[in-house]
Amino acid sequence: MLTLGQQWQRTCQGLNRREVLQIGFATGLGLTLADWLRVKAHAADSAARAQSVIFLWLWGGPSHLDTFDPKPKAPFEYRGPFAAIPTTISGVYFSELFPQLAQRARRLAIIRSLHTRSNDHGVAGTTGLTGSMSGSVNLGGQVAEGNLRPALGAVVARATGRTAGRLPPYLIIGGRLHQGKKPVVGEGGGTLGQRYDPFRIEYKFPSGVRIEALELAPDISPERLQHRRQLLTHLDQARRWLDTSSSAASLDAYQRQALDMLLCPNALRLFDLSQEPPALRQRYGLTRFGQSCLLARRLVEKNVPFVQVNWSNHVESEEDAGDGGWDMHYRNFEIMQNRHAPILDQALSALLDDLEQRGLLERTLVVAVGEFGRTPKINDKVGRDHWEHCYCALLAGGGIRPGVVYGESDDRGERPRVYPCTPADLHATILAALGISPEQLRNLNLPTDGRVLEPLLA
Repeated sequence: MLTLGQQWQRTCQGLNRREVLQIGFATGLGLTLADWLRVKAHAADSAARAQSVIFLWLWGGPSHLDTFDPKPKAPFEYRGPFAAIPTTISGVYFSELFPQLAQRARRLAIIRSLHTRSNDHGVAGTTGLTGSMSGSVNLGGQVAEGNLRPALGAVVARATGRTAGRLPPYLIIGGRLHQGKKPVVGEGGGTLGQRYDPFRIEYKFPSGVRIEALELAPDISPERLQHRRQLLTHLDQARRWLDTSSSAASLDAYQRQALDMLLCPNALRLFDLSQEPPALRQRYGLTRFGQSCLLARRLVEKNVPFVQVNWSNHVESEEDAGDGGWDMHYRNFEIMQNRHAPILDQALSALLDDLEQRGLLERTLVVAVGEFGRTPKINDKVGRDHWEHCYCALLAGGGIRPGVVYGESDDRGERPRVYPCTPADLHATILAALGISPEQLRNLNLPTDGRVLEPLLA
C-alpha cells in the first residue's frame, strides 16, 4: 500500500522536495519564485488529466463499515456479520460483499476519512452535490433562495465550456432526488442559471429511456420515439409540431435543446442500449443502476464532460421493491447482501473493465460516493442510522493515482483518525484532475472551496 508520508513529504508551505529543487534550478536561470509559480500554474491549467467524469451518486448514505472500510477487529455490534476480504492492495480489506471490486482495487483510490456537517439527507445531499454548505443552505437546512451553489456537474460544464456535438455537457441518469416528498436541491445550475441545469434522463429496466424534458411536449412522447419502426414518421411529426404547434412557443431553451438533440438519429441511437452486445449488458447487470452505468459509458465515449448516475430512491417496479436508496435503518444486512452490494459490485467493476478495454479509463474519472455514512454501532432494528462524522469514497481513472488509500478512520469507524477531508475537498480534487484551476474558477465567479487532495492525483 502506498503511504502518504513516504510519497508526499511536504516542505516550504506545500511544495514538495522535487519542486524545491526545481525552484533552485529556475532561479539559477534568472527566474524569480513568482515567475516559476506562474509557469507551474500555467502548466497545471493546460495539463488536464481527465476529460470526463462519471459520478455515481449513492443516494441514502452507504455504510462504510459494510463496504470499503470494514473493521474486522471491532466488537460484533460495530463490525456486523460480514467478513473482511483482502484486496489487490497489500494490507487493504473490503467487505466480503464486494469480491469483484476487491480484485480491481489496484485501479482504485480509496478515501476513508470523509466527513460532513449534517446527518440530514437534504442538507448533506446538497453539500455533497455542490461541495459547499455555505451559500447553498442555511443551518436550518432551508434553501437560501437566489444563492444556491451550482452542482459539481454544472461547474464542470461552465468551466470546461465544452460540449459534445448536440449532447448537453451535464447529464443526470436517474430521477430527481427526494427526502420523503420534498425534493432535494443541489443538482442544478444554481447561481449559474437554468442554462446549466442537468439534462435528465431515466433508464427504467426493462422498458428503456425516459426523457424528462419532453414531458411538456404532448405530441412527442419518449415512448413513441423509442419505436424504431415508426421513427421516421415520428421525426417528421416532431419537426412539423415544432414548426407549427402553438405549444412550441412555450418551450424554454432547455426543452428545445432536448427536442433538437432527439430529432438527431445519432442521438437516439446513443440511448438505445439494445445496440450493445447482450453479454456486455449482462456483465453490467440487468438492473436499472447497472444499465444506467452502461449508458454513462456510452455518453462519455461521445465526450460528454459530466455524467451523474443516481441510485434511485423511488419504488417504481417490482425490481425496486424495498429500495429506499442506501438509507437502511432497517434490515441493513439483508438488503446489503441480497441487493445493493451485488448490484454495485457488478456494475462498477463492469464499468471499470469496459472503460479500460475501450481505452477510455485514462481520460474518464469515475467517482462513487454518497452524502454521508452510517452509524458504526448497529441499532436495535438491525440497521444503521445516519452518520456524518466519517464515510468513504472510491475514485478511479483519469488523473487518479491507483492503489492509494487516503485517510484512515479509527478502530470502530466513528471518526477520521488521520487526514480528515470534506466534500469540498473531494470536489476540488475532481476539478484538479480535469485541469480546472482555482484561478479559472475565480475568473468565472465560481466557488473555490476545498483543498486538492494531492496524494490522490497521478
